[in-house]
Amino acid sequence: MGSGGSSTEAEREPLLVPSHAEPDSPVHSRVYGRRWLVLSLFSLLGFMQGMVWNFWGPIQNSAVQAFGFSSSDIAVLVLWGPVGFIPWLLFMWLMDKKGLRVALLLSAFFMLLGSAVRSIPLTEQPLRRWLIHGGHFLNGLAGPTIMSSGPFLSTTWFAPDQRATATAVASLFCYLGSAASFLVGPLAVPAPNRTGAATATGSSDSSIRDRIQLVMYAELSVIAVLFAAVLLYFPSRPPMPPSVAAASQRLSYRSSICRLLSNLRFLMVALAFAVPSGVIAGWAGVLDMVLTPAKVSQVDAGWIGFWSTVGGCVFGVAMARFADSIRGMLKLILVLMLAGASLSSTWFTLTCLSSFTHLPSTAAILYTSCILVGIFIYSSVPIFFELLIETVYPVPEGITCGVVTFLGNLVSGLLLVFLTFYSTDLTWLNWCLTGSCLFSLVLILFFRESYDRLYLDVFVAV
Repeated sequence: MGSGGSSTEAEREPLLVPSHAEPDSPVHSRVYGRRWLVLSLFSLLGFMQGMVWNFWGPIQNSAVQAFGFSSSDIAVLVLWGPVGFIPWLLFMWLMDKKGLRVALLLSAFFMLLGSAVRSIPLTEQPLRRWLIHGGHFLNGLAGPTIMSSGPFLSTTWFAPDQRATATAVASLFCYLGSAASFLVGPLAVPAPNRTGAATATGSSDSSIRDRIQLVMYAELSVIAVLFAAVLLYFPSRPPMPPSVAAASQRLSYRSSICRLLSNLRFLMVALAFAVPSGVIAGWAGVLDMVLTPAKVSQVDAGWIGFWSTVGGCVFGVAMARFADSIRGMLKLILVLMLAGASLSSTWFTLTCLSSFTHLPSTAAILYTSCILVGIFIYSSVPIFFELLIETVYPVPEGITCGVVTFLGNLVSGLLLVFLTFYSTDLTWLNWCLTGSCLFSLVLILFFRESYDRLYLDVFVAV
């Protein structure tokens, strides 16, 4: 296997086993129409988890005036997402032993509880602030399952020629949710009134709090409906597997962790994924703060964040569909994406330093360069997932992606912790984004790809 080393049959466990099959009988595969319903429920939960996570960043100026938040408060609220990955091993074990249904139900319950806690309309601001932080921490606990199990779902339910596409949809909807918060927040919540009289300012504060409360109630209602839908119908697996790879035996949980941590090729791709994805997660969470020195308003920053993420999600699904049609070209696709990300992030960083570089700095240039950064980085996520799984097969998909998403959130968490101390001038954050893209590009250029799972589906099935 391309993952290096050998494994005994005793180390391996089946991912899917047809309930009626004899031990030595050939695998009979079938693709079920209900797979689209399963994918839709999972993706919508990811959408809402991302939307709640990125709730405060796009409206940070309004939150500062209405709730007395500081820039450090906004950074900490974003930080709860990465902090929620601390117990990621527990969620990966639960998914491996009990299936996706149990892990997803637990995650959806955390999302529901967190949204309810932060929506309690208390008048005492210090206690209200603690409840808001607690609610965002609970929402962050849903991250390990939501962000890691998309490839596990696609392998379990989808045929090989639809696998990358399903992975892209399941993995990118959480980013699409964070993009929606860039749109919903600034449009639903009024910007702070900094020029009115004292009475007008008081009225503005009350109006801002009421609007924020209304949006939180709306998000709570949607999450409650999705939790009920998953509770009523979300099977762990189909009656019959969709492919040979879905029915094949996989390494046990303990053997998988040991294999991943000792595999140099896996660690190369894992770092290539984790560094830029972690940096852009922290960068996007405080995008309003990043663009404020460039005289970009809260609403305009919201639109820039929205289109950069939406563009990345749409382009990511398109590239995943392309990867499904010409299998075995994942490395080339990633090299092109990371080269584009490196160029566009360098362009954006130098544009923000127009007083030193004398480059033209207009709204159109800031929009274009920032949106291109998001398009190239976000669209690479499902391609990275597919390459990682091919590299370390037969390690289960959920465990593989759990490790790399933990690393990405670790990078994002460290960045946000640093941000709480150095939030005055964020020029260094733009340089971190540029450096992360170049670092990832170099690692992928030196990476030697292999396609063990694809080989099993194409040749063994014949």
